[in-house]
Amino acid sequence: MPIGHSTEGRLGSAGLLAGRLLLALVFVHEGWSVIGGYSGAAAYMQKFGVPGMLLPAVIALELGGGLLIAAGLLTRIVSAAFAVFCLLTAVLFHWQLADRNQLLHFEKDLAIAGGFLVLTISGPGKWSVERYIPSYWRFVVMLPACLLRLPIHKRN
Repeated sequence: MPIGHSTEGRLGSAGLLAGRLLLALVFVHEGWSVIGGYSGAAAYMQKFGVPGMLLPAVIALELGGGLLIAAGLLTRIVSAAFAVFCLLTAVLFHWQLADRNQLLHFEKDLAIAGGFLVLTISGPGKWSVERYIPSYWRFVVMLPACLLRLPIHKRN
């Protein structure tokens, strides 16, 4: 079976949905947790030289982006943003690779970034909100992808 067709069937659609939901779960949960421990999260960021004023943007990405990934809406753009976010998180917060715990977090962030890169390329799959958006609204939803020249997921 050619690789290009591996995500078109039911198994591929189910796999993309499950992958989106698992990735989204991590970030929606973390975003919600950060809201509950806002001052501690801001202090943690500042300890590593990252301005605490960026925390609202982090929460918006984790919560809003996580929900968009789960729904399969703006998937390619949000996945690309999450991939960059995970790479930055690995480099900024988990660079002490001699510490086994930090190495584990570094590797985890790289793996999650890889998952988001795959999702950026593959798109959300057939079981996504993007598939059900009326054609006259697709241009609005896909405009950011066109501006960034990301490939648009074909709809059948």
